[in-house]
Amino acid sequence: MWSGGGRGSSRSGGDLGLPGDGPGDGEGSGFSRGGADPGLSWSSGYPGPSGSGEDPGLSSADAEPGPWWSREATGFSPGGADPRSSGGGEEPLPPWGPPPAEPPTPATFPPGPTPPGFHAESLRGRTPKEPPGAAVPPRPTAPPDPAPPGAAAPEDALPEPVLTVPHQPPPVDHVGSGPPTYDAEPTALPPADPDDLDDLVADTVLDGARYGASTLRAASVRGDSARFRGEPRRDSLLTARFGAGEHALVLVAMATGARATPGAHRAAAEACRWIGRAVGRSHARLAEDIRAARRGDLKSGLHRLTDRSLGKLRASAAEQGIEPEEYTAGLRCLLLTGDPECRTRVFFGVGDGGLFRLRDGEWQDIEPRVAETTGEAVVGFGSLPHETPEGDRLTMDLGITTPPSPYEPAPEPPREPFRFRASVARPGDTLLLCTGGLAEPLRGEPQLCEHLTERWSAAEPPGLAAFLADTQVRVKGYADDRTVAAVWEA
Repeated sequence: MWSGGGRGSSRSGGDLGLPGDGPGDGEGSGFSRGGADPGLSWSSGYPGPSGSGEDPGLSSADAEPGPWWSREATGFSPGGADPRSSGGGEEPLPPWGPPPAEPPTPATFPPGPTPPGFHAESLRGRTPKEPPGAAVPPRPTAPPDPAPPGAAAPEDALPEPVLTVPHQPPPVDHVGSGPPTYDAEPTALPPADPDDLDDLVADTVLDGARYGASTLRAASVRGDSARFRGEPRRDSLLTARFGAGEHALVLVAMATGARATPGAHRAAAEACRWIGRAVGRSHARLAEDIRAARRGDLKSGLHRLTDRSLGKLRASAAEQGIEPEEYTAGLRCLLLTGDPECRTRVFFGVGDGGLFRLRDGEWQDIEPRVAETTGEAVVGFGSLPHETPEGDRLTMDLGITTPPSPYEPAPEPPREPFRFRASVARPGDTLLLCTGGLAEPLRGEPQLCEHLTERWSAAEPPGLAAFLADTQVRVKGYADDRTVAAVWEA
């Protein structure tokens, strides 16, 4: 215990010379203030200027307080000697002096009172930095020596697992004789009308679902030419489900507007909406006919729905004051049921495009062929006779067109033939429906077919991102919009 004031004396009040000490600062600190025994004194243990300890002739009245950083002001010595001193008889270094050669030792203080219930045996064998409840970590052991190359493995050793990854070719940017002329990414956006922002069309549309035993992937991408010129995508895509459970009917509709017409994208979107509304209102009957394989009823019913939808498109063109051939679109649709036991897939529509099937690693072009009669009539089978029975010869037709009558309506432009096909899928088949933007390179570039065969012959169908990358594989000379829907059979 320390008692009293300065070095070798008994000071009144026990002031150590520290600034800021006031009355009552030493309560409970172990110092005796005011009432200290004048005969008691304490020694700091520091050597004096001569290195021989305390000067007995120095009294408390003659002692002058040193600077705040001196040993006399601090009142205690860390470790018994000043680490900043080079020897016992040297003066202490000021705080702005050079650092000591060796780091100072940590200060030690006397132990305080022990709390109740404390046992000194609990601290034996523990370092000062460890808390009382800390567990002693095990000593590190050297790793076992590796077995020699010819040694046999232990009996309880487990075989290392082998990860097998199915081989799948990486996606490519283009196939064919060389890279396409246009950039692979979009360059310019289509112009926008601030008063008609609903008319804007996204560059890419991606969708997918799984119903029954089939997995559906669908995408519509703007062509390289339209991306470069800043034109809107003329293709439109609609995927819709009507009903629920096994009675659900899934419709995939895609349309392509007329080329070089200002409202081609609007006509394509309107055609998809009209056919979607017509199929949705009759989905219960259509789903029943598909499950029952009523091919005749399906063909006649879907033909009427298609003609009705395209007729409304022509009526919309008349309301806008546009020629019907400028506001038209090719329409291609696919119907699937939610019944896992039904594998009948129905295609119908009008216009150019493609319908393909990947079976046993080979592509099959199953697009319905439309019979077209060309050439002149054969003599004896519908041609007019050279003369009448009376011997009068017929006049020659000079090819002069007859002017239209104001009392008769103008003849309508020739309509596209209706296409229909109902096929039964097998497990492992992939059915592909697309517009002309992808059908033409599939028929004209064998490397594209080979690439898609390798990519789509895996046990699992591709994800949405992988499917989109596959549909965007470019071929030089084909830069139109691409809209495609593929169905994988489980």
